[in-house]
Amino acid sequence: MAAEAQVPAAGPANPLLIGGDWVASTGDGALVVTDPFTGGVVGSAPRGTAADVDRAVAAARRAFIAGDWVAASAARRAEHLRALADAWERRGDELAELVTSEMGQHAALSLGNAVGPPRVLRYYAELADRLVEEEVRPKLLSDSATIVRREPVGVVGMIIPWNYPLSLLVSKLAPALAAGCTAVVKPAEETPLSALLVGELCIEAGFPPGVVNVVTGGRQTGAELVAHRGVDKIAFTGSTEAGRAIARECAERLRPVSLELGGKSAAVVLSDADPAQVVPHLRMRSFANAGQTCFLLSRVLVPRDRLEEYVAALTDAAESIRVGDPRHPDTEMGPLVSERIRARVAALVDEARREGADIRTGGAYANGPGHGYLPTVITGVDPSSRIAQEEVFGPVVVVLGHDGEEDALRIANDSRYGLGGAVFSADEARAIAFARRMETGTVGINSYSPDLTAPFGGYKDSGMGRENGPEALDQYRMYKSIYLP
Repeated sequence: MAAEAQVPAAGPANPLLIGGDWVASTGDGALVVTDPFTGGVVGSAPRGTAADVDRAVAAARRAFIAGDWVAASAARRAEHLRALADAWERRGDELAELVTSEMGQHAALSLGNAVGPPRVLRYYAELADRLVEEEVRPKLLSDSATIVRREPVGVVGMIIPWNYPLSLLVSKLAPALAAGCTAVVKPAEETPLSALLVGELCIEAGFPPGVVNVVTGGRQTGAELVAHRGVDKIAFTGSTEAGRAIARECAERLRPVSLELGGKSAAVVLSDADPAQVVPHLRMRSFANAGQTCFLLSRVLVPRDRLEEYVAALTDAAESIRVGDPRHPDTEMGPLVSERIRARVAALVDEARREGADIRTGGAYANGPGHGYLPTVITGVDPSSRIAQEEVFGPVVVVLGHDGEEDALRIANDSRYGLGGAVFSADEARAIAFARRMETGTVGINSYSPDLTAPFGGYKDSGMGRENGPEALDQYRMYKSIYLP
């Protein structure tokens, strides 16, 4: 049984972080967090109300307008980011265990999810140190000039998913704070406790009251935040369907929004690739986090005359993945986050089976406790089939045959998504040339390793806007031109 996680000691029972203080919710609803492997109760958090959201937005607005955050120099903001990184490192193990308890992420991965964010915080602190807030440009039609300012957009509502709850929080929070914005964070209802602990770290790091606020809750709480008139921008990671609803609301208010949404990414294997090099990468990047990864390489496109060779090798790789207790040192894949998610994965696989798909391995619940699902390899389906087109968000990979580069490109681009992808070839220049023609926001060459200094985001139904890199700062800044006489 997982040890019961504790809410931050500084706050009352069921706390929310609003205006620098731990306060009780105005409602009496609660989110009960259960361990996806043991089923034990981990803890609880408030189901935030519209009044809670209103208080948090008001606190963020006060901090932005009347406080000393936006008025502080970028270098001063950088100091706070570094202080947060230091506080985070001191409690990294605690954060990692909390993520494992909340959503079942296996311990090695949750530790990475917990220890990586300090590097991101320090990266944006360095960018803040070099931030250019004003420049003077000569006018084109006169001898005068224009002052071009970059100002923080204001209060940012951040809606965070459960699959990588810490790294996806920091990918929004760090650039927004570096730019001078204030934030209201609404974590997923499955993972509220880790976000509250991050809120405690923000207090420890000395952020002024109201700069970072945390309101826990479900979908309705998130909807209240999106609709609030005091929010200047929304940053969201989650499903494409939820992203569409958020985009509609933001469009109605002419409010900026960044959306990092779903994916059905293709790993394209060209004819000269070596299976011994390809399959180990797919083992890692096609089943990461029990398949609960937006950029998962879930469509594997291989030369048709070598289809069986690759299917057999990938099947062996999938069967070698150790599924079970996420805290056991030998485990490589923990459970899915909930029974609802596992049932959805199973329904999609069962539908493919009924339609004649060849389920080479997996396609069933894992033995033992928890919401485990076996790594699954599927072939014998049309590229237009639902299982080959829809994001499953589970450890399910579809292997498709192609008849050369042009056919592979057609299949890879025949998707409403465009978030990730990879190209495998013995000829790196050939792989790069192919990658340039793929309709996707990120592509790996002979692997897939996202780089935090480069922009990350999607084409088509995979979203709009970018996270990571210096480009993320522009998601949280507005331009102002001051024309000199």
